Amino acid sequence: MRKILSLLLIFASSITFGQESGTSAGMNVAEHSTVVLNNIYGTIPLKNLSDLKIASLDLRFPNSAAFDSIARKYWAVVDFRGDTIKTSEGFNFMHMKLKLYNTVILKLSDQSTINSALNHFISDLESQTRLIIVLSGNGNTLAKLDKVKSPVVWMKLKTPEAASVAAQVIFGGVASKAKLDNNYGTTFRKGSGFNTDKIRLGYSVPSEVSLSPNFGSGIDAIVKEGIAAHSAPSAVILVAKDGKVIFNKAYGSHRYDGPVPTKLDDIYDMASVTKVTATTPSIMRLYDQKMIGLDSLISKYVATTRNIPDKSDIKIKEALLHEAGYFPYIKFFELLKPGEMSKDSSAAYPVKVADGYFLRANYFEDVMWPVTLKSHGGTRGKFVYSDISMYMLKEVVEQVTHRRLNEYVMNEFYLPLGMQATGFLPRNRFDRSRIVPTTENDNWFRDMLVQGYVNDPGAAMAGGVEGHAGLFSNANDLAIYYQMLLNKGTYGGEKFFNPATVDLFTSRQSRVSPRGYGFARLTEAEEKANKGYPSQLAYGHSGYTGTYVWVDPKYNLVYICLTNRVYPDDNKTYGVSKVNLRARVLDYVYEEIIKAQN
Repeated sequence: MRKILSLLLIFASSITFGQESGTSAGMNVAEHSTVVLNNIYGTIPLKNLSDLKIASLDLRFPNSAAFDSIARKYWAVVDFRGDTIKTSEGFNFMHMKLKLYNTVILKLSDQSTINSALNHFISDLESQTRLIIVLSGNGNTLAKLDKVKSPVVWMKLKTPEAASVAAQVIFGGVASKAKLDNNYGTTFRKGSGFNTDKIRLGYSVPSEVSLSPNFGSGIDAIVKEGIAAHSAPSAVILVAKDGKVIFNKAYGSHRYDGPVPTKLDDIYDMASVTKVTATTPSIMRLYDQKMIGLDSLISKYVATTRNIPDKSDIKIKEALLHEAGYFPYIKFFELLKPGEMSKDSSAAYPVKVADGYFLRANYFEDVMWPVTLKSHGGTRGKFVYSDISMYMLKEVVEQVTHRRLNEYVMNEFYLPLGMQATGFLPRNRFDRSRIVPTTENDNWFRDMLVQGYVNDPGAAMAGGVEGHAGLFSNANDLAIYYQMLLNKGTYGGEKFFNPATVDLFTSRQSRVSPRGYGFARLTEAEEKANKGYPSQLAYGHSGYTGTYVWVDPKYNLVYICLTNRVYPDDNKTYGVSKVNLRARVLDYVYEEIIKAQN
């Protein structure tokens, strides 16, 4: 009892509320009263985010933190404070601090001191960088900006909801159609205002999509039960509907009884979600570009398979469907010999698989790949889930693109989409404290903390980049990527896939299983249950570490569930949990949506 009480206290103290957006009424009023001015060149909404270095300068703007919090969900935004600056000398110094940023968002209000020094600073910025002004409060202040040429986002309201909407308008999470209700100075006349488009995810509340305002309480109860039952020490849940994130919350701690509370932007090991967020989209892109075909032989690109009878004539689509007859899973760690691991890094031991633990050089080429080629599944034409299929498809992608898989997906998808935390080898980019640990003893070959190194032993021994595992991400990034798929391949004003390609890969393509090309779909058991969900259009994937992504076009739904369920030792201490947290939360989400529709 004392143990359970302790867990509940951790749960209560560590949840993080992700709905900075506020109330439904407040959001609605803010959206209908936020006006975009001076947008003749279509600067708003911002596009090509990966080319932007954005600074946000606060000059007495109320709810600046709320604005920046939403803005950072779209791209990296560095905030500066300038509340005390009133002279040209101060603005000149600030101008120097902003020299590395090609886009500046200047946040003003009717409490800001708008004098000749500020006007000169604005003119200076306009001549050398992209400037966007956000202004809240009385329209008389707007009149003082009548010489400004840059876009201005103005709202009378000085509320957190207004700040959230302003950020979303700039990045295209919310469309703007509002017009000025009066004349303000000589430039901003009644009826002025540019229409802007919604091109990215928005951030709102459940009632904005006709769900109960208490929608989140049901999710809280399930996750609370799951943490108490040792389903996982931590979880982040995100629900997006109708293009809006309407629930996003973090629960628990990185470790049971641990001091580090889970945060919304924490990074998780995706495990097999890698298959549909890295390898499959790479195949989709190459298919779109007509660089490969689904009937193309893998041996055309992976030369080492050409003289192997059970591998020489396997088609790409067979691997995507897990019907190629590959061996399901090879325990490469069982092949390790004494002296092949070291506690010290060197040219002889360069492959880091955990902190203070290194694998000898060329182990993949000398041992793993030859063993893979010799393995026999003998199940071709049947559905047998196999990681080997994605080992093979990674080799296809790298041969066709002449780029490492991690480099290819980073530059083709993640950065252009605005995904800031997603990628392989996260310890090369992020502090360890931001990455949720998977195990302290994986019971395979690492009896140590695994944090920021891929949990899957094969992917770890291959250097951390593989087709079946190795990707790390957070909930917001995944929502962006899967919203792009829900949008039929378009996001942020850019087309990533042809709509027909998205439909092809995510729809059922097998006579022996319900799967799509790479994607899992509703199972036969779910179909027979006849609960009304998931729909026949739904698709997604789960990951061994406790991750889950799900898209249902019928309900315009994106669902992300991230946990570290394998902590601390892959169910050895606590056993298999009796609470299927990922599935139960999704069931609840579906039930609430269907209830709201009836």
